Amino acid sequence: MPTVTIHPTGEVIYLEPEETVLYGLYRAGYAYAVGCRRGGCAICKVDCREGEFHYNRPVADTVITDAERTDGTCLSCRAVPESDITIEMRGENLRLVNPLLRQINEKARLRAAAVAAERSHLTGTTTKE
Repeated sequence: MPTVTIHPTGEVIYLEPEETVLYGLYRAGYAYAVGCRRGGCAICKVDCREGEFHYNRPVADTVITDAERTDGTCLSCRAVPESDITIEMRGENLRLVNPLLRQINEKARLRAAAVAAERSHLTGTTTKE
């Protein structure tokens, strides 16, 4: 279960496998400025400070330039984390718009911790949690 950490607040959002950053944030009760949600308008760009992601569908060079692809610019409506990532918003604050959904995200965190603990118990290793 990949996570998205929001810099600088440190808020951690748990995503489902193959879930986009935007959808995962919305599912956890957060919102920010977006446009088309299809990868065509570039309003949902964020900076990926750590981690790797791929796009679940092709993204036009007019939306994300080659320079942006190498500097960590992330089109959140199409970006699917390959590992845990850290993002930073661009001129827009992430807003908690549905606290109930945030509680669901917390339950996902607890499930992920339980799975990690069980794995470490089975393999005899320890984890940081």
